[in-house]
Amino acid sequence: MTRRTSKDVNETPAHAAEIVREYGPFPGADQIAGVTHDGRRVWAATGARLLAFDPGSGQLARTLERAGDAGTAFDGTHLYQIAEARIDKIDPATGDVVASIPAPGHGSDSGLAWAEGSLWVGQYRDRKIHRIDPGTGAILRTIECSRFVTGVTWVDGELWHGTWEGDESDIRRIDPQSGAVLERLEMPRGTGVSGLESDGADLFYCGGGPSGKVRAVRRPQRKR
Repeated sequence: MTRRTSKDVNETPAHAAEIVREYGPFPGADQIAGVTHDGRRVWAATGARLLAFDPGSGQLARTLERAGDAGTAFDGTHLYQIAEARIDKIDPATGDVVASIPAPGHGSDSGLAWAEGSLWVGQYRDRKIHRIDPGTGAILRTIECSRFVTGVTWVDGELWHGTWEGDESDIRRIDPQSGAVLERLEMPRGTGVSGLESDGADLFYCGGGPSGKVRAVRRPQRKR
């Protein structure tokens, strides 16, 4: 199968990403990996700890001393956090790890999302997204992507993922069956996307990697 690159996606609709707000850098956090949204707050993995902030005020609300070097997800009750070769299931009220499963990439994992009762895990250089069983870590199916995969999110039945290669980064909507690129939001050159999560409405929250920032990006609205 021939992979499409940035030179041959001209037929894919592309728009400049509208960055509506930036958060951070936060004290003691010089790296943002995974991000998620629990309905009220945005959570971000910063390496040695997880932090949560209020997206309205930008104020830091919580910190949990839990390692996280890649994707973060929320299932409505628990946080899930990639930490090297495992995925920890975390009680956000206490910070306790209540279960752990092996990560499918054995340490090369990137984004993480919760949807349809499953975890969806990005594989950065493998250009894949795996749907896995949240109880065992077993791979249920795999989606082939055309570029490096960073953050992953589902919203309104749409699958989006971030990309980051060199100075180029975008947020793209893909067909969840074929992996075909349907739409792209191009970030400003040099502005990368590490983690990615929708707020369930009109925003994406994007981890900014070594910038230490989280950026809110406007999600395209569909005509009803």
